[in-house]
Order: sequence, then C-alpha cells, then structure tokens
Amino acid sequence: MKELNIETKCIQAGYVPGNGEPRQIPIIQSTTFKYDTSEDMGKLFDLEASGYFYTRLQNPTNDFVASKIAALEGGTAAMLTSSGQAANFYSIFNIASCGDHIVCASAVYGGTFNLFSVTMKRMGIEFTFVSPYCSDEELEQAFKPNTKAVFGETIANPALIVLDIERFAKAAHNHGVPLIIDNTFATPFLCRPFEFGADIVTHSTTKYMDGHGSGVGGCIVDSGKFDWNKYADKFPGLTTPDESYHGVTYTERFGLEGAFITKATAQLMRDFGSIQSPQNAYLLNLGLESLHVRMERHSENALKIATFLSNHPLVSWVKYSGLKGDKDYDLAMKYLPKGQCGVVSFGVKGGRKAAEAFMKQLKLASVETHVADAKTCCLHPASATHRQMSDDELVAAGVSPDLIRLSVGIENVDDLICDLDQALNTLK
Repeated sequence: MKELNIETKCIQAGYVPGNGEPRQIPIIQSTTFKYDTSEDMGKLFDLEASGYFYTRLQNPTNDFVASKIAALEGGTAAMLTSSGQAANFYSIFNIASCGDHIVCASAVYGGTFNLFSVTMKRMGIEFTFVSPYCSDEELEQAFKPNTKAVFGETIANPALIVLDIERFAKAAHNHGVPLIIDNTFATPFLCRPFEFGADIVTHSTTKYMDGHGSGVGGCIVDSGKFDWNKYADKFPGLTTPDESYHGVTYTERFGLEGAFITKATAQLMRDFGSIQSPQNAYLLNLGLESLHVRMERHSENALKIATFLSNHPLVSWVKYSGLKGDKDYDLAMKYLPKGQCGVVSFGVKGGRKAAEAFMKQLKLASVETHVADAKTCCLHPASATHRQMSDDELVAAGVSPDLIRLSVGIENVDDLICDLDQALNTLK
C-alpha cells in the first residue's frame, strides 16, 4: 500500500488493534508490569527484549501515541514527556552536559528561554542566543568547539517569527551537530521540519496536538538521520558504553534510528521520571485524530482576523506571517504553505496600558496563559509568560511591551471579529 497521507495518519497511525482487541487505544493505568521469572525481567533491564516494567520509564499507552506522532513527523522513534518544557530539556541534556555549549535562536518561548539561560546555565551548559534574522557570518560566529546542538522554533512563541530551517540546519551540520526544532505552533500538519534538514523535533503536546486544554504533555521525535558515529567524539554518551546501563553503546545496539530516544528513555526518563500520564496520552490521541481538521480552521480564521486587525485604526501593528507584506511571508510560503497556525500577535495604540484595557473588554476570548486551543484565548506576554525577561531580552525575543498574543480558536470567525471590534472600540 502507498504511503498514507497525513490526514489518515492522524486517525490510523500508532495503534492497530488485533482481532477482538479495543478499537480505541487502551489506557494502561498501571505503575508496574508482571513477569513470570526474574530472567524475563532481566532481559528488559539489559535492553535485550522489548516490554515494560515500570511506567516511570515507559508505558504502552504512551508508546502508541508517541508512535503516531513519529509517523506524523516522519521520524523513526519518539517518546512522550510530562510537558513541552521536559521535552526541550531532555532534547538538550541527552547530548550536552556541564562544559558544553548550544546555539539557540533568540526568539523562543519565554519559559524555554528561562530554562536555557538560567536553569541549564546553572548546570554548566552555556547558550549563545542569535537573532533568527542574523547574517550567515553572525550565525557562524556563534559556534564554539564545544557546541553540541542548534535549537529553534518553527514559529516563535509569541513573536511568530518563522525560522529559516534549512539555513540553520546547514550551519549546524557544517559544525557536526544536530538541529533541534520545537514544532509546537506549526504541528506536523503545517510543517515537517525533518524535510528541511532538522534532526530532532520537540512539541508541547499541550497545545494544538491536544487542542482542548485537557492534558499537559510533551514529545520528542528523532529523524533517525543524524550520524552520531561520524562525530563520535562530540557525542560519547551515544557512541561509547553507558556504564550506568550495563555498558550498552546506544548507536551500536539501536542504530541511528533508535539510539537517541532509547538513551533518553534509559537514562533521563529513568532518573528524572518526567513521564506523561497514560490518561493524558489517551486524551492527546483524541486530539490528534482531529488535528488536520482543526489546523486548517485555525489558520483560516487567523488569517481573516489578522487582515481585519491590520485595517483597524486602533491597531498599531500586526504580526502574522500569512499576511502579504509580512517580513516572514516568503519563509511562510516555503515552510508553511498550508497555513501559519492560529496565533496572531498585534499591538494596540496606547501601548501597555491600552493593551491591558483592551483585554478586559473581551467577551469570547478568555485571558489565560494557554494558547493553541479550540477556544480563542488572549495573553499579554510582557506581564505574564515573559515577565522574567528584561526589556532588552524582550526586544531580542521579539516581544514588545504592547504585544498581545491572540490564539484564534475554531469558533465562527465573524463572532470573533465582532468581539475584537467591540473591545477595540472601547479604547477610543
């Protein structure tokens, strides 16, 4: 049979029930798993057999859903985590440790910026942040001999800058390191970063993948294409024996297709335990089944609203890459031709105070930290998700004090425009 289209994979991939088995993915709500002999369990601990022994590491429900996301992204292996923050942390810490260095696009989610610039810095991992619009020379200068990866977001949250994935992938590969892309806002329906040279993809599944604000979670997907062995000295954790796990060498035992995710499971999930609950994985799968339908509607609504806002006399600026004339329009047409997600950033005339006053007048759009949901919601990042950043850091991340992040839902767009219009008109 030919390769299935992504719309079909959203529904069919990851879990195929056998004769008389549950049609829907079963929730395996168990912490432990029984075996007949210690020898049987020993084979699992030695990574000589597949199976489950403790949900802190792996769970069947989670693996079914992770397999679906791997299929959607075109990857070879995936793992679910307790949150998108955990996924981003694992994706870096799996290949970098104290004394190492990472190149990162400066326009990233505020929580990710804090994780990298503060928490992981305390762990001895240094990050150099570069503008997504930096010149090739500036990007080249960011690398160091101890650089282990490059990190960026397909669509930056909340700056909505579209990353030139191919350019950053080329720079990473020229230095023998992988490109890690957070694909949360785009989802694999709108963009598959592996097709443009990315090596690892992460997600906050809490967002569009779940789509209903019902469960926090994250995911890491490996393309299976980065040759860790070619740069063995840079990545000893993957290419030399792991004495904490019976001396296994991950690239030898599991090949390029499975080494990264197996190591992240055997080491990081074992020690940190940031597992997604099976119940949340079940809810996530329900969201994935409608992902392709929702992303089309989100993008369609957002473009109409961005167009409305760009013509409103009380709006000072609008950022949405699907708008003709937007700085990232050409990149959006290259990487996101099916749509540019449902998030629109804009500013109202009058600055920070006007932005806060506007949000108080919204009737349909709720003020909350959430984003990428079936319901429309709104946030003022400078006083919420990015409040820990200085003014200079805010500017570097593409977040101005007046920026309003509007997450456009899948309601009737005319109702949403009416709500925005009445809230804006109170500022006169």
